[in-house]
Amino acid sequence: MVAAISIKSLNKTFTSGRKALQDIHIHIEAGEMVALIGASGSGKSTLLRHMAGLMAGDASGQGTIEIHGKSIQAHGKIDENIRKTRSGVGFIFQQFNLVDRLPVIVNVLAGTLHKIPLWRSLLRWFTNTEIAHGIEALRRVGIEECSFQRASTLSGGQQQRAAIARALVQGAKVILADEPIASLDPESSRKVMDILAKVNREDLCTVVVSLHQVNVAMKYCPRTIALNQGRVVYDGPSLDLTPALLRELYGADADDILALGDHISSLQDSKPHVPHMAWPTLIVARERLAFAA
Repeated sequence: MVAAISIKSLNKTFTSGRKALQDIHIHIEAGEMVALIGASGSGKSTLLRHMAGLMAGDASGQGTIEIHGKSIQAHGKIDENIRKTRSGVGFIFQQFNLVDRLPVIVNVLAGTLHKIPLWRSLLRWFTNTEIAHGIEALRRVGIEECSFQRASTLSGGQQQRAAIARALVQGAKVILADEPIASLDPESSRKVMDILAKVNREDLCTVVVSLHQVNVAMKYCPRTIALNQGRVVYDGPSLDLTPALLRELYGADADDILALGDHISSLQDSKPHVPHMAWPTLIVARERLAFAA
């Protein structure tokens, strides 16, 4: 079976001379949920951006990255078909990456832009089926009632859930989440991680999420890849990451990592179930979307 993500001999050196990634070899099977952990500056965000084809590795190296057997980059060059390949990769940014002035539903339906004509994307013209798909995605992440609000009116946790809904609409089979709970309160953090785990479980979507909190990685991700100064220093079961092992891997930096406890385990979700939106309501939805445009 072709791996969901295959990285071989990847190196990245910044113009300052700092080696951000050093001889990275990673193999992730389809349907896995994997945590990336490490202290600040360890290379987590840089690695995720390379996986998504947003950055290229060293041109002098032999590094390659493939997603579902399709090349993302090789030998320091982004593949010429990257846009097509990237359509199957959802990227969840720490700062949400939504357009504040646009309605939430339009931000979510941006996930369809790779498969609709340019003129429709420019006019923000979406079919009933596409609108229904977008609203269903927002229902799955628990914020259907926010569909026609401006994105700027949402809380940080709601914006992050909208970003996940966008990846669902996109039809991504790989989701890369770059510290998605770093700037969220405990309740919002728990909801975001629960949703990512649910998408992994129900959609058989491969999820790679970078985290600061080791206990959160252990709770949600069966496998953890630990980075230290751009190198993979651990790749294995999350439950094996004992404090003693972390101190062995990180030395003095382990105390900073261990200090960030699991702040979300004790919270309970009291969010009521939101029913599916009836098809006739889509007529109203289209009118509201046209008005918002």
